[in-house]
Amino acid sequence: MLGFKKKSVQAISVQTRPAEGASLPMGAGERELYRALRRAVPIIDAAVYKLRRLIGGFTVWCPEKDTQKALAAFLDTVQVNAAGAGIGEFLGIYLEELVTYGTAVGEMVVAGGQVSALYNAGLEALELEEDGALGVKVSVREGGVKRPCQYPQLLLVSALNPEAGSPWGVSVLRGLPFVSEVLLKIYHTLGVNWERLGNVRFAVTCRPEGAMYGAGDRARQIAKEWRAAMASREPRDFVAVGDVSIRAIGADNQILDSEVPVRQMLEQIVAKLGLPPFLMGLSWSSTERMSSQQADVLTSELEAYRRVLTPVILKLCRTWLTLGGYRSECRVDWEEITMQDEVDHANARYLSARADKLLYELEKEKQGNKVEPPKKEEACL
Repeated sequence: MLGFKKKSVQAISVQTRPAEGASLPMGAGERELYRALRRAVPIIDAAVYKLRRLIGGFTVWCPEKDTQKALAAFLDTVQVNAAGAGIGEFLGIYLEELVTYGTAVGEMVVAGGQVSALYNAGLEALELEEDGALGVKVSVREGGVKRPCQYPQLLLVSALNPEAGSPWGVSVLRGLPFVSEVLLKIYHTLGVNWERLGNVRFAVTCRPEGAMYGAGDRARQIAKEWRAAMASREPRDFVAVGDVSIRAIGADNQILDSEVPVRQMLEQIVAKLGLPPFLMGLSWSSTERMSSQQADVLTSELEAYRRVLTPVILKLCRTWLTLGGYRSECRVDWEEITMQDEVDHANARYLSARADKLLYELEKEKQGNKVEPPKKEEACL
């Protein structure tokens, strides 16, 4: 605590929460497409949630221990939205918005001169514009009127792989609607075929000998008896007079093999999402070395997302420290992504230390067996 005087700041309501009846900004159709894509294709929705859980935790380092302890308590108990708590909840929703739509907006809610809550703003009623060469201006649309946010320093804005000159990021799901449409067509066709061929329908044909009077009545009677036989829960015989043939409709047809096209579509989806197939429950043949390489690729993907989230965490922590009268110096230290990484690192350190020890012993052995060269006088004799 440096003894800085706290400035009296009035309570500020959530400025990115739109009023009822707010109109949708540009790009709402694309965001609705991505939202529908997650609802329609379970593997995409599962991948987003897995990325949210695999991002891991972190600790914030401060020079003073008391400051670090107070900041850690704030990050663990801060209110998030209406029913959440903790920085992990806020970053989870923030990352989910970032992956799904390419852009995420959050807000630090100030009350009593200190950050008291965090709010994840929905993108449906927000509009992002360039504010100069390096700034982003966030506005809220209410009833067809655009209202700029009054306190932009309290906003947290991130863009994932933004295009040049655009404040909006690019969704990870871009490029998947076409592939997903083909995959859903295959699944729909499979469902229709199984509904037709799995629920067996029969064709009953009666060939009377010679001229048969009352053919219509006889056909209706046969149809009635056949329906009664099929509707009965108990085994029941069907008795008819004449040459009657019964065959299953569609029994000669063959359902197309969907394994190859479905796998091709899933390969495109998995490649775009950046997750190994075994994490998505796909039992594709792979060697142990291939799985290790896929785990390394996943580690690099998660580290890239961490680099996007780190500035957001630093801005939040520095704002809280400044408003609380502390030094704003801090650092974010992320945890190891998986226990397997820690095991690999420990094995690497062990092997390096063992190699250094062997080199030291060999060098010591050479020095112990080294014979000193003779002196000049002895050499002359």
